[in-house]
Amino acid sequence: MADRDRSYRYDQVVRGDRTNYQSGPSTTQVLTVLTLLPIGGTFLALAGLTLTGTVIGLCMATPLFVIFSPILVPAAIAVFMAVAGFLSSGAFGLTGLSSLSYVFNRFRQATGTEQFDADRTKRGMQDMVGYVGQKTKEAGQTIENKAHEGGRT
Repeated sequence: MADRDRSYRYDQVVRGDRTNYQSGPSTTQVLTVLTLLPIGGTFLALAGLTLTGTVIGLCMATPLFVIFSPILVPAAIAVFMAVAGFLSSGAFGLTGLSSLSYVFNRFRQATGTEQFDADRTKRGMQDMVGYVGQKTKEAGQTIENKAHEGGRT
């Protein structure tokens, strides 16, 4: 087995007491090639048409670029600088927030106030839910009272 070339696929055919090895593509490989050949050719043709259209458009637009270059170049630089400013601002903001979060979490772990903070946060949320529920109930009663007053007049 080690003396055979492994780059070919061998199909074993047994006839009587002799074993023959036939090399060549399988039916699946032939069908795959026959199926993908037209698809690949179509995409290659579309790529050629796209390239041709792009070159023709560039040839037609080049004089306009030369005429308007005193306006377009500074405008492109300004747009590039604005986009770079927004992206760097966002990156710096995210870096700052993640750094502060890391330092805060390390400080909480060092002081052992994790459980205390979780309990305090849970109580705060419960208080807030109760407060919002009470305010909603009061707002509903106020609307109901105004509706009754509006119905009487």
